[in-house]
Order: sequence, then C-alpha cells, then structure tokens
Amino acid sequence: MFSIRFPQVQSLPTTNLSQGFHHSILISVLRGLAAIEVVAAHLRAQLYPSLKTLPDPTIWYQALAFFTGFAHQAVVIFFLLSGWLVGGSLLNKLHEPKALASYAIDRVTRLWIVLIPAFALTLLFAIVSESVDPNHVSYALENQYSATSFIGNLFGLQGMAVPRFGGNFALWSLANETWYYVLFPLVLLAGLAKSMLARGAAAATVVLILYWLNFAIVLYFSIWLLGVAFSRIRIDASLGVRFFITALLACISVFFRLTGSNDILVEDSFVQDLVFSVVFLLLLCSLQFPANPANRFMSLADKAGRYFAGFSFTLYVIHVPLLQMLRATYIPLAGGIRLSPHEAGDFVVYMLMLLSIISIAYLFHLPFEAQTYRLRRVIRKMVFRGAMKRAEVANPTVLTP
Repeated sequence: MFSIRFPQVQSLPTTNLSQGFHHSILISVLRGLAAIEVVAAHLRAQLYPSLKTLPDPTIWYQALAFFTGFAHQAVVIFFLLSGWLVGGSLLNKLHEPKALASYAIDRVTRLWIVLIPAFALTLLFAIVSESVDPNHVSYALENQYSATSFIGNLFGLQGMAVPRFGGNFALWSLANETWYYVLFPLVLLAGLAKSMLARGAAAATVVLILYWLNFAIVLYFSIWLLGVAFSRIRIDASLGVRFFITALLACISVFFRLTGSNDILVEDSFVQDLVFSVVFLLLLCSLQFPANPANRFMSLADKAGRYFAGFSFTLYVIHVPLLQMLRATYIPLAGGIRLSPHEAGDFVVYMLMLLSIISIAYLFHLPFEAQTYRLRRVIRKMVFRGAMKRAEVANPTVLTP
C-alpha cells in the first residue's frame, strides 16, 4: 500500500552524475528511448500517409500513429537531460584548473566526432544517387551540400545562415544545442568572473548572441537551464508521491500529444513544454537515491539504458540520411509511393527499416561516438601537455554528458 507524506526538498552542493542511482538509470534509458521515438516518428511520417488524410484508419495504424507521436516531447527531454548532464557537469568542475578549456574540448568532441563522419556519409549517399557532382565543390550558401553548409552545420548555423546539411531536417535541434553549449559558460562568466572587465565582456557577448539568435532558440534556452537548476535539487518523496508524479507526467504527455503543438519547438509550444518539463524534472529529482544492485529489473534497465544511450546521438544524427537511402533503394517506395496502413506486410517493411536504421547507427557509432573519450584524452594531452586529472579520464561509473 502506498504511503503518502509531504516531500522534503534538499539543495545539493554538486550534481549527482553517478551511475547506480534510480535517476541516472532513468536518464540513460530515456536517452535511448527518446532517440528511437524520434526515428520511429520520422520513419512513419515519411513512409505512411498522414492519419488525418485517412477516412477510416485501422485500429492498429491509429495505435502506431499515437505511439510514434511523442517525438516533440522526446526532443524536450533531450534538452532537459542535456542541461542536467552538461550544465551540471560544468558546475561541478567550475573551480578546477582549466575547467572551461576542458569543457570546450568535451563539447566540440561530443558534436564533431559524430557530425563530421555523419555529414561525410550523407555526402557519399548524395554522390551515389547523383545528387552531387564529386568533381565540383560548391560554396553557395543556399546549397545544402556545399562546403559552406558543411562548416555552418558544424557550428550550429543551420536554419539561420545555412540550410540543414543534406536536407537532414533533424539537425534543427542541434543548432539549439550548440548555442546552449556556448551560452551557458558565458552566463557563468558574466556572474562569476573575477574581473569586472571579464564579466562585462561575457555579458555583452551573451546579449549579442541572444539578439542574433531566433526567438525560439532563445526561449528554449530557459528549458535547458531548468535542467541545470533541477540537477542541484533532491526531493525525498514517498513511493506514493513518486507514483502520483509519474501518473501526472503520463497524463500531461498524452494530453499535449493529442491537443498541443507537436512539431518543432516554437513559441506556441513553449507553455506546454514548460509544464511538461517541470513535472518531468520533479520526477527525476525524486529518484535521486541508489538502486538495489540485486534487483534484476533495475540491473537490466541499467545495462539496456547504457547500451542504447551510447549511440543515441549517432542514431539521431544519421537516421534521416539512412531513411532516405533505404527508401530510395526499396523499389516499391520509389516515386513517392507510400506504405499502406491497411497491409500487415507493409508494417513488417516499416519495422524492418526501423530495425535496420538502429542497427546501422550502432555499427556506425563504433569507430566514432564510441571513441569520444579516447579522442578527448588525446586532445587534452596535446592541449594540457599531459597534465590531466583523474576526473577527466573516462569513468564508466559516471553519466556521460
């Protein structure tokens, strides 16, 4: 029987990034599930007709459309977890020597070790499909395969100064992420730098960046910052309270899925996403206690979460070019033809494509994303001349931001 008592809120001196806690297991599981949800949603949207266009959709297709319709919430979770892990990690290390330099190395390697090979793969697909002439290098801003677009997407300029590279529409959220990585340390410097000159320069830079960015990116920076803020809060709650928060989060998710704005993150979706974010973070804060290592379910969830979280970023970045490649090579879908929501065999095709994308992404991450820590160590040795701290070495017991 559930016991319900008034929760106790505690401020934490550091963000808890240790594995083996309930919240860390949930974070790993959600990183993987959120990426798979986005892939499943985009795959259904690209292969099947819209549910709204069907006069008499089957029950199973309505169920498929419903359960693959939470991609919007999945991206919000990405931002919240990024704030929790990336922002929380920087706060933990802020007073260490070379903290900001180490942070910059971590962020650049995190993005580029996946983006550069992913863009190269996209370009290869375009050359094979004869969409790009390998003998001609374009620098045109409007060309989605140009060298300018390639570089611009590495620096988070897609959707503002250059198109999304290779027509990869999922890259829109990486512009948000990139600028949040830049803005957060500048905000800290504006408030914590030792000299007034440094504080003023950091504050002025923040203002200039915020003025230049589009309003939606600026607005959702507050969602990212919520993740940072709640990473320093622990809520001691009973099982009954945690169950209530979980049920409330499920109800809110379904309600906004059915009635809210479910495209990319824009001004119109901010209020619903703010409500969703607060409830989600309350749940995360209430789970900051160690899991029982003898519990088989939690142990399995921990292993599965780490496994899928390990290549979730790769899966997110390359699923669109893989989707386009699979669709182009599957003859029955040539010429814009879509799968039938009335044929069970077509659902098998959908599932096989989904599993193929996940499997290819896993294989693709092995020489790249899986080597992130190794690359970071090499760069740190070069930059810091071998003066690395133990905390900077890859530690499997710590959540990876």
